[in-house]
Amino acid sequence: MIYLDYSATTPVSYDVLESYIRATKDFMGNPNSLHSLGVKSKALMNSAVKQISDIFSVLESEITFTSGATMANNLALIGTCLANMKKGNHLIVSKLEHPSIYEICNYLESIGFEVSYVDNKEDGLIDFDDLKRLIRPDTILVSICAVNSETGVRQPLKMIRQIIKKENSETLLHSDMTQALGKVSVNFHDVDLASVTAHKIYGPKGIGLLYKNSRVSMRPLLYGSGHTNMLNPGTPAVPLIVAFAKAIRLATNDIDKRENFIRRLNDKVVNDLKKYPGILINQSKICIPHILNISLTDIKAETFLHALEEYEIYVSTNTACSSGEISTAVMALYGDKKRASSTLRISLSYLTTTDEINKFLACFKLVYQKLSLLKKED
Repeated sequence: MIYLDYSATTPVSYDVLESYIRATKDFMGNPNSLHSLGVKSKALMNSAVKQISDIFSVLESEITFTSGATMANNLALIGTCLANMKKGNHLIVSKLEHPSIYEICNYLESIGFEVSYVDNKEDGLIDFDDLKRLIRPDTILVSICAVNSETGVRQPLKMIRQIIKKENSETLLHSDMTQALGKVSVNFHDVDLASVTAHKIYGPKGIGLLYKNSRVSMRPLLYGSGHTNMLNPGTPAVPLIVAFAKAIRLATNDIDKRENFIRRLNDKVVNDLKKYPGILINQSKICIPHILNISLTDIKAETFLHALEEYEIYVSTNTACSSGEISTAVMALYGDKKRASSTLRISLSYLTTTDEINKFLACFKLVYQKLSLLKKED
C-alpha cells in the first residue's frame, strides 16, 4: 500500500498509541471525581495540559479540548460572535478555508451576522489592501487558515494580525491551524484563537483543541456539569488528551529536517507530472511541500483516484470533507471552473519513502496512459 492522503488523516504513531493504552488501562477514574482514582486521573490530565501549554507558550487555562478541529472552529466563530454582539455583527473569512468554516458562516448569516470574503492574490496570499478595506468598526472577527488544506497555501498570520489590529484593535483573528501543525512551525501568539486536531499529526481521532487568548470573550455552545472545561463541559477524555499531548510533542520535533525531506519528494513528483500535457500543477511559491494539488484537464479526478486504488495507491480529490465537489481553493487561485472541477490532492509525510514515490509515479503513468486511450476511443 502507498498512502498519499496524509492531509485527510494520519496513522496513529506507535508511541502515541502506547500512551493512550496506558492511560486507558491505568487511569480509569473520572477526573471530576474527588476520590483517589479521580485525583490520579486529574493529575495525569493536568500534566498533559501543562506539556501542551509549555510547547505553545500559552496559559493552561487558554486551552479547551474539543472533539476535533470542526468543533474548535464552531466554538471560535459562533462562540466569539455571540459573546461580542454588542460590538458588531460583521466577520471576514478567506476564500481558502476548510468547508467547516463556510458552513459555520452560513449559520451565522442565518441568525443575522454579515460575512465578507477577502480576496487573495494569484499566489494565494491574502490581499492585504482588500483586507484593510473590508475591516469596519463593527468587525468582530477575521478567520484565515494558516495552511490551505487543498493546495498548501501558507499565510503570514503575524503580518495579517498586525494589519487587522491597526485597522481595528478590537477585531479578533482566528486561524484554523489544522494543516500547519506538525508540518511547519506555528505560533499561537500570532492569533487570538486557533484550532488544531490530533488525527492530522499521528494522533487519535476524536480529540482537538481550541486556543483562546485569555482576553477573548466567548459564549459556550454546550452546557453541562463538570468544572474542568466550561466551554466544553462533561467528563474529560483523559486518554485522548494524554495521547494528543504526546502527538504534539512528537510532531513539533525536527520540523525543518522533515520539511526539507518532504520538499525533495514534492520536487520529484512535480518534475515528473508537469511533463504530462493534460496535467496542471496547482502550486505557488508560498505552498508548503506536504500538499500537492494537480488538475486533470481531460480525465475525471474521481475516475483517476479509483484507478490508482487498484494499485493500492491512495490519494484524494480535494479535502476529505468536500470529496467530489469543486475545489474552492483552486477556484479562488485561478478563477477557472474546469481547472477546479477535476483536482487530485497528493499529500506527503516524513513517513513517505523515495521508493514509494517512484512506484507511485510509475503507476500514475500507466493509469494516465490507459485512461487517456479510453478517452480517445470515446
